[in-house]
Amino acid sequence: MASVFEQIGGAPAVDAAVDIFYRRVLSDPVISHFFDTIDMDRQIVKQKSFLTMAFGGPNQYSGKDMRNAHKHMKLTEEHFQAVAGHLQGTLQELNVPQNLIDEVMKIAASTHDDVLNV
Repeated sequence: MASVFEQIGGAPAVDAAVDIFYRRVLSDPVISHFFDTIDMDRQIVKQKSFLTMAFGGPNQYSGKDMRNAHKHMKLTEEHFQAVAGHLQGTLQELNVPQNLIDEVMKIAASTHDDVLNV
């Protein structure tokens, strides 16, 4: 069976999704401040690489694991849900089939405890 990465359309789909996702995130007052001092060009490259790996595509991610990447941020459930909502909305905007959105959201949910450091 094809990976989620292949099913959603490979690298071009991940590229489009990450670009839309960060447009949504950066316009959300609940979470946008977390990115005030972040080099967004670098962040976008890292996110594309991470999602490619998480969706079963080629693994070229060399960043920190989820727990270490987020441990200094004091994130709450509200922050996690905002990001997850933007991810889901992005996939809906790109007309990704619901069964694949469900798979992606399961992957996102699996990072919950590490992102929130619980």
